[in-house]
Amino acid sequence: MTTAHINAIGTAVPPHQVHDAFMGYADGWLDTRSRKLFERMAGRAGIEQRFSFVEANLFADGETSDTEEFFGLGDWPSTGERMARYEDWAPQLAIQAIRALGGDIADAGITHLVVASCTGFVAPGIDQLIIRATGIDPSVERTLVGFMGCYAAVNSLRLAHHIVRSEPDARVLVVAVELCTLHFQRTTDLEKILSMMLFGDGSAAAIVSSEANGVGLKDFRSATIADSDEAISWHIRDQGFDMVLDGQVPSLISGAMARERMRNDDGGLLRGTAPEQFDLWAVHAGGRSVLDAVENGLDLHGDALKPSREVLRQYGNMSSATLLFVLQSMMADRTNGHGRTKQNGNGRAPEEGMAMAFGPGMAAESFRFQML
Repeated sequence: MTTAHINAIGTAVPPHQVHDAFMGYADGWLDTRSRKLFERMAGRAGIEQRFSFVEANLFADGETSDTEEFFGLGDWPSTGERMARYEDWAPQLAIQAIRALGGDIADAGITHLVVASCTGFVAPGIDQLIIRATGIDPSVERTLVGFMGCYAAVNSLRLAHHIVRSEPDARVLVVAVELCTLHFQRTTDLEKILSMMLFGDGSAAAIVSSEANGVGLKDFRSATIADSDEAISWHIRDQGFDMVLDGQVPSLISGAMARERMRNDDGGLLRGTAPEQFDLWAVHAGGRSVLDAVENGLDLHGDALKPSREVLRQYGNMSSATLLFVLQSMMADRTNGHGRTKQNGNGRAPEEGMAMAFGPGMAAESFRFQML
């Protein structure tokens, strides 16, 4: 059976760093008691930077508008106004990530295009806009993985995996592009502000083919976490998309992972493999508490999720693009000789890995991989 491989990953973020300015927004809008709690939680978040197309003085002191007054002192933008920005900015960011792959993508023999995004809608779609801008053959087969949230990268890679296994000559371009900061909400609700504090914008592009280099995709598996339907939700409202992350999300994940570890049979997410037998863990950097929950639930060693924590520190949670950022950092470490090294009789051996992401449902999407 043909094995699909991620041969390369390119990443991109918008030009403006907005995390510090967002802290000013929260400080200006919360009452004293809520502000102290927010500052304590923000200090533990493990995030230093997040990026946006909106200018960096966004929300400063709770009064200063961004330079374009998109999030101004009057009424904040409607969903229509936010979608107009998405139509402009999302293709720009996606194309930056594609160019980061190196070379001319129009000459890369792309046969299929899979695009994941949950932060906007436009037709003609981002897939068609990418084709027009890059010169990719317009006859490529196109698929949009829409509104699936943070685990959409896994679903997109699963689709590429199946395409390559059924068509060994296929070369699939997978693109995840998210503009999470388009959906910041004006609110004094502490829980909503803490949720918004996690998110930034980003895009990642990957080439998936049967060429045996990079990350070998072994198998995929999904699992639903019981009694968690409303823990993560994403609703379209009059002023953008309203994200809800229930405070019980970390405990739900930790409990589910602990049950998987105890179960540990062929039908579970771990496929009967003990967590310590995996060399690499590529976990979606949904937030420090999410990563802590996975680490504690699976009883992982202290630096197992270091690549995910580093992506969180540098970029925040970029929804579907985030997991690809984590995999890209692992590929770079492997290439530069900075990762863990295993040896066999023929030299450096592949590293065995597990990738995992969580999203609405509440569900976990996962796949096993080999870092070659």
